[in-house]
Parts: sequence; structure tokens; C-alpha cells
Amino acid sequence: MLVSSAIAPIQSTDADTVAVGLIDGMGLPVGAPQECEELLSSGEAKPAFKSLAVTHAQGKRWILVGLGAPSELSAEKVRVAAAAAHGRALELSTATLAWQLPTSSEAADPLALAGALVEGTVLADYRFDRFKSAGAGGDGGDGDGAGQAEGPRHLEALVVGAGPESGIDEGALADVVSAAALVAAAVNAARDLQNRPGNDLTPTALADYAVSLAADIDTLTVEVEARAGLIARSMGAFAAVAQGSEQEPALITMHYKPTAAGTAGATPPPVLGLVGKAVTFDSGGISLKPGAKMWEMKFDMSGGAAVIEATTAIARLGLPIEVIAVVGATENLPSGRAVKPGDIVTASNGKTIEVNNTDAEGRMVLADCLAHAVSLGAQRIVDLATLTGAVIIALGSTHAGLMSNDDEWAARVGAAAEQTGEITWRLPLHSEYDDLVKGTFGDLNNAPEDRKAGTIVGAAFLSNFVGDVPWVHLDIAGTAWDLGRGYAPKGASGFGVRLLVELARSYC
Repeated sequence: MLVSSAIAPIQSTDADTVAVGLIDGMGLPVGAPQECEELLSSGEAKPAFKSLAVTHAQGKRWILVGLGAPSELSAEKVRVAAAAAHGRALELSTATLAWQLPTSSEAADPLALAGALVEGTVLADYRFDRFKSAGAGGDGGDGDGAGQAEGPRHLEALVVGAGPESGIDEGALADVVSAAALVAAAVNAARDLQNRPGNDLTPTALADYAVSLAADIDTLTVEVEARAGLIARSMGAFAAVAQGSEQEPALITMHYKPTAAGTAGATPPPVLGLVGKAVTFDSGGISLKPGAKMWEMKFDMSGGAAVIEATTAIARLGLPIEVIAVVGATENLPSGRAVKPGDIVTASNGKTIEVNNTDAEGRMVLADCLAHAVSLGAQRIVDLATLTGAVIIALGSTHAGLMSNDDEWAARVGAAAEQTGEITWRLPLHSEYDDLVKGTFGDLNNAPEDRKAGTIVGAAFLSNFVGDVPWVHLDIAGTAWDLGRGYAPKGASGFGVRLLVELARSYC
């Protein structure tokens, strides 16, 4: 999709369809045709959130989209409303959709809304058709495809515009729209990775993909190490998970070093460490999972996908903050050489781990990856992982679980989450939880027999591998797929990409 911006009268756009947001009590924007006024006065068009009405005027289709009350208007609501308008636009066989940006001073920041319009539209336009035969139809599993069998499946172009009377700077609007399109494309790329099956996206394939991303970005480097590299680095926890599979594991280390300096005289931002779990298929190992819905465990690499795409987006945006990203990619399979319940392994920081359950493998992969990020100089760390089913029971698909050893860092990550709509809920860490992960025969155990506070216990385990570095653990098991949002209803969501980019941007 070609995404652009314009400061021009709404009626001058070349788009075949124009979307206009209705904010309660504000009326229509300057230049809207009489036919739109008639829809509004008749009650067919309403400012109620997500309501839709269509008319034809001036040789165009006009979609009136309800945005609700100005006091409740937010970027996230605009993303959802944009997704609703996108669906209607495709039903109308739209090629180019133009959004008229709400600009009332009573509403939210219009530039933030512009970015949200882009994100909601581009994310809603996503389809995963990689394995569909030509002409097979459907939507590749990320939506139900209803009403689209004979119509277009994608928009050709999106224009986000505002009238000259808005007072919005043309360059500022262009910058926001361009950046939002870039980040939304990164989210969709992460969704592609997530949706690929385990026989296609092996750990090596994921590593090769990361290397390819850095090929045209001078400020981004990628290093990949396989099984021998894990052993050489004494990453016994990561290697133990990988030993049951014939596929080579991959330790993927990405390093973005910006060329642009920060603001003169300002304190330089910390080195940002991003760590992602990328178990490309998780059977549970010897502690085999139930067969029902095991296919979903291709999504167990979602944290790694988000880290790879966020790091690349940060580099492409040229944000002035150094990033060290570490992704641990492996399969977790049973075999004659697989790690067994009761085995004791040693992580790279010297901690010994009793493997009480081989299905608690993600924390073992992350243990060595977190320690590696610390050793490389990360000064603030966020890890993302589909770590526990318990977080789904606790928070559903609305919030990701957030746990941290540092209040200030947790607040900064939480603020980025609110800004992007990838919201989190902080769960406590307490010394009593540390007692639950103490081992009987080793330092730690990866799966306490008492099934208490499962999500928190996972974080308590990981806290042993970050030292004193401020760290946030995001458990995204409930938000990584089937998010249920208008712009990501089913299949992979790409959750975390926008959050991490916004976190990096918060230092700019």
C-alpha cells in the first residue's frame, strides 16, 4: 500500500473514497458535501464510536465514521475506527482511501491521530496468503474473509490529509505519516514471521531473515551462532532446550549503533537491550503438551519476531539510541537426546537449573539470552516472551503482563504501551516468589510443583539473569495472536513492535 499525506481541501483529493471522522458535537469538516450533512441530519450517520454510513457525492464515495466523544478520543480508538472504515472501503471496491484528519482543538493531538489512522488502516489491510494456491480465496488465517471473495483484498493507496484551515504543518504531518507507515509495515512483517509454520520458519530460517534485514542498513549488524556457539558460550540452559531437535538453534544478536547524535548537552540515552523468545515450535519436549491446539505453538516465537522487526524499524527510523537485541531461536521437541525432567543444566552466568518440566523451556532460553545482553553492555532491558498460559487466565488478550525490578523503568515501558495501545498490566515481584524457584539439587528449578502465581514465578526465575540492570519482562502469551482488535482480529498480531519502537522514541 502506498501511504502519503496532504494539506489540501478535502474535496480536492484524487481518492475514489473519502473517510470522515465524526466527533460528537463537532459537525463535519470544512469542504464536506451537502450529501454528508444530509446523512448526519437524518441520523443515518452518527458520531457513536465505529458507526458507519456511506453516501456518494462529487464523484466519490464518502464514508462517515463515528469517533465518539472528544473527551474519550484516543489514538487507539482511531486505530480501531480506521480498521472499521477499511473493511467498509474494501466492500465498496475502494482503490485509494483518503482520511480527513480530525483537527479540533477539543480533540486529541491531530498528529498522533494521523499516525493512528495510518497504523489502523495498514494493520487492517494485512493478509497472510503465502501458502494459498492462486485463486483459492480466503484470507490466510488472520481474518474470516467475509465479503471479500470477489472484491479487492487490499487497498492500493492511503492518503491522510487535513485542510489548510487546520494549521497543521505539512512537513510534520508527512514525517508522522511516513514513520507510522514504516512501523506498521514492521508489525505486518512480524505477523508474517509468526504465521509461518514451523516446517518453514526454522531457527536457521529466522536467523537468515534477520541477516537479510541488515543487508541494506549500514547502522545495523547481525551475528548468528548455532549449537556449537551456544556450547562455546556455556549457554547450557539454551542448549538443553535445543538438544532434542535436529534443527540447529540460532543465537541471533542484532546491534544498532546510530550515526546521529542526540540533543547537544543532553544526557545520552542508555543502551537499550531487547530480548526475544523465539521457540519456532514448542511441543513441550519430553513433558509433551496435549495435542489439542498444539499447532498454535508455531506462535511461540512471537517475542523474537517482535524484537527483530522493532530493532530493524528503529534502525530505519534512525533513532538516536543504541540497541542490542538478542533473540534465542530453537525448537523444543522430544527425542532420544532431549533434555529430561530431573536433568540439571548450567546457564552462562553459572546458575544451575533443575529441569522439572521440559515445557517450561522459554525461561531457559531467555535466561542465557538475558545474561548475554547484560554481558554485551545493555543498560536497560525489555524481554518479550509467550511464556505462560497463566497470563491468559489472569489478563486475557487485553493486557500483556509486565513485571520489573525497577519502578522507573517499568513506568517508562508502561507509558510506551499506553501510547501505542499495546497495553500492559504490572504484576508484582516479591522476595517470597524467589523462594518458589529455588532448587532442591541446584540453584533454581524451572517449574515449581506448587502451581501458584505462574506468570510471576516465570519472571522471578528470569530475574536471576539480569543482575542489577533495570529490566522489564513482558509476558505476551495472551496478546501475540487472536488479539481480537479491529485491526488484528485473528492470527498473529505483531504485538510489541510498536511498543518497543515507541520506547526507543521516548528518548529522542
